[in-house]
Amino acid sequence: MISKDTIDRIFDVAIIEEVIGDFVHLKRAGKNFRGLSPFTNEKTPSFYVVPSKGIYKCFSSGKGGNVVSFLMEQEKFSYPEALRFLAKKYNIDIAEDDISAEEILEKSERESLGIVVQFASQWFEDQMWNTEQGQIIGLSYFRERGFRDDIIKKFGLGYCPEKGQGITSAALAKGYSQEYLEKSGLTKKRESDGSLFDFFRGRVIFPIRNVSGKTVGFGARTLSAEKKVAKYFNSPESELYHKSRILYGIDLAKPDILKEDNCFLVEGYTDVISLYQAGVCNAVASSGTSLTEDQIRLIRRFTKNVTILYDGDPAGIRASFRGIDMLLKEGMQVRVVLFPDGHDPDSYSRKVSSDELKKYLNDAARDFIVFKTDILAGDAAGDPIKRAAMVREIVASIALIPDAIQRSVYTQECSRLLEIPEQTLISEINKDLRNRMMRQERESFRSEDPSEPTMQDIPLPASVEPEGPPHEEEEFVRLLLSYGDMALTLRMSWETEEKRYPAEETATELATFLISECVFDGIHFENELCARVVEEYDGFLKNHEFPPEKHFTTHSQQPVCEFVARLLTARYTLSDNWDLFHNIQVESEAANLKEAATVAVNKLKLRKVLIECNEIDRKLDQEKSLSEEEINLLLSRKIRLNKAKSTLSAFFQTVILR
Repeated sequence: MISKDTIDRIFDVAIIEEVIGDFVHLKRAGKNFRGLSPFTNEKTPSFYVVPSKGIYKCFSSGKGGNVVSFLMEQEKFSYPEALRFLAKKYNIDIAEDDISAEEILEKSERESLGIVVQFASQWFEDQMWNTEQGQIIGLSYFRERGFRDDIIKKFGLGYCPEKGQGITSAALAKGYSQEYLEKSGLTKKRESDGSLFDFFRGRVIFPIRNVSGKTVGFGARTLSAEKKVAKYFNSPESELYHKSRILYGIDLAKPDILKEDNCFLVEGYTDVISLYQAGVCNAVASSGTSLTEDQIRLIRRFTKNVTILYDGDPAGIRASFRGIDMLLKEGMQVRVVLFPDGHDPDSYSRKVSSDELKKYLNDAARDFIVFKTDILAGDAAGDPIKRAAMVREIVASIALIPDAIQRSVYTQECSRLLEIPEQTLISEINKDLRNRMMRQERESFRSEDPSEPTMQDIPLPASVEPEGPPHEEEEFVRLLLSYGDMALTLRMSWETEEKRYPAEETATELATFLISECVFDGIHFENELCARVVEEYDGFLKNHEFPPEKHFTTHSQQPVCEFVARLLTARYTLSDNWDLFHNIQVESEAANLKEAATVAVNKLKLRKVLIECNEIDRKLDQEKSLSEEEINLLLSRKIRLNKAKSTLSAFFQTVILR
């Protein structure tokens, strides 16, 4: 296990907004940060990072927690793997004796695959730089493509020797499992005799890294001239590698995408590398696959502006229209650059200087509507039927744009380019929107389960009873965590069966007041997480101390971290500008803490009283099965509860809740 001291040091050093900022484009919002959720497809930012508490909260998905739980959710790391990721990022050593044999055996499949793939990445690099065959074949190939040595190392390029079992034998000798060598696609088994061989043998290697820079798979290019041999092999889908969610080069491109507020989208690995070497560092590739929604959402974390770079092949351009439509549907701003004379990004980057390349990319960029109109107009020249089909295709693209103002601007531009009345286009766009909505409604209707009960089928409860999650408990815990160590002066009275003690002012901390009220009245929490937090907090109080600020937000139990993050993160906060610019002073919750604490305790008590009253009523309904003594005890208890209910109800009728 990783030692507690090491874990505490990792949490102390890790800067949550810095770590999450590698995955989400965060903007400052007061003292906090805000961005688009990486977990859902949203248009309005609802993802918040609170540096002062070391927590994040996603209001669209309900997820929340600390920096470790974010990595576990986003990257699907295990708890130890997330800690090691942070340790590596912040140069914190984790001694090998901190890792037990049991922990190694219990590694998740994803983590085990990651270890094998990382070994392979280093092995491929070593083979290319430090073996004669690797230098003559692999390194020479990359240098002939015009790549500098520093760029080759930056992208971790490598070589897999021609011999059949190079990496397989090396990995097995190191103790890596054959199972994971096969699952990662590094090793294949022959059907004829069951022997093993290297899947990428005789190929140059392009490591594929995720947004955090961790290698998850490989692309491998053959150096053979035989047409029957596939030009590229990619790692197979696994727990670690999902090609539909990965963009080649994203780990290196994300800082420049943020800086330029634009992402260049290309097709291949060498396109990305050549552009990067030429100083255009905000380019990524879909790695030969059709653009997917997950890839688009990955880009949208960092920018809403995408420029697609084409090599001029007419068939490829038309095939890409689907990708443009997907980008528009996700609310992206799309521009297009077409390279001259059959060049692609790779060849053109090597032909011209860095300054000439950047100037061309800026000058040649065209809006998608102009680009698509030019392409389709050439096909439809002189043919009214084809021209009508072209207009409908462009209208269909405009109708995908979710923003109404942007849709209107494109409609005006389309009207000007096609010389068609704007109102005609608006009518067609509205028709397309209505048809899409109707299709969605029909699909939604078909997906409904006819066996599900309707509202008319669900009987109403016979009596009013607190239902659903105990929000009173969560509010109680929120106050405890937020203000537990703050001092209060309360007017309190005590009552026993023998005597009632007069009220007197008592100075105490909020936590002592809240927890003592629960203990005195025998309140037990229904919510297990609430009960866990209160129990641990009480443990600190019994030792005459308060829990450290990060005790619950860095808790070893992730459900506790997520629960606490949800309670402590407010989506909206009061701006200081009310007082600064408008001279309007609004009292904070801390200033009204006495009232807030009293209300929270009494709400919790009232809920428990109502639940117990209803439980007694249910028992009394079964009067025939009760003895006279049991009935008398229940009635006596009910009288005392009714008195408490009356007192609490009177309290809520006279106190203004703040």
